[in-house]
Amino acid sequence: MNRILITGAAGGLGTLLRPRLARPGRTLRLLDIAPIADLRDGEEAVTASITDLDAFTEACAGVDAVLHLGGLSTEHRWDQIAEVNIPGAYNVFEAARRAGVPRVVFASSNHAVGFQPKNGAEAPDYGYPRPDTFYGVSKVLGESLGSLYHDRFGLDVICLRIGSCFPKPNSARMLASWLSPDDCARLVEATLAAPAPGFRIVWGVSANTRRWWSLDEARALGYEPLDDAEVFAGEVSDEPDEFDKFLGGVFCAPFDYSEGQS
Repeated sequence: MNRILITGAAGGLGTLLRPRLARPGRTLRLLDIAPIADLRDGEEAVTASITDLDAFTEACAGVDAVLHLGGLSTEHRWDQIAEVNIPGAYNVFEAARRAGVPRVVFASSNHAVGFQPKNGAEAPDYGYPRPDTFYGVSKVLGESLGSLYHDRFGLDVICLRIGSCFPKPNSARMLASWLSPDDCARLVEATLAAPAPGFRIVWGVSANTRRWWSLDEARALGYEPLDDAEVFAGEVSDEPDEFDKFLGGVFCAPFDYSEGQS
């Protein structure tokens, strides 16, 4: 893949991935509502919102794949999710279709299935949606749209149910859910290189000793994680809480939306 459009490129995950996805001969087209001034060799900037379908479609011109990271990345009130994440999920697939982009890698989330109870076995790759947040609902919608656009229009779509992608885990839950930035880049590269993947849902997680989630589908795409959150186990509290029985953990707790985002 020689030209990749990355949405939400100024965000936390986009910032982590930019240097890790850079390759000789590859162009990263970086789209965000925030201007990106620190461009490096092989990067282009597009200042636009994922809610603007025309601008999104224009940004898709000539690219080989879209990596969709854009949108609100934590829980918000429904009206905020509906204003950004919902149209953004539709626009990524529709813009790719209109521009003739053959592949979309959609950053879904473990929160699409957060209310799935832990049962001692690995959670399967295509686990039934049981979102734990409005944010998770938006990811379920994105996965469903990806399925539709594959079946109806032949678009290759890989949905990554990302765990917790940070430089290092900062909670007991993340000792299971952590996706290291390096492994995240390995996973994205696998999704870009896989021949004719069709529609896939895969877990985005590192090779953690305490991992709850299957890596079968990700490995089938060519992903091989190299990192394990266990090396940070001594740095975080290991106390369980009452919501540990769910995959979403504390995100399944009641939330007062009048107080703002979580």
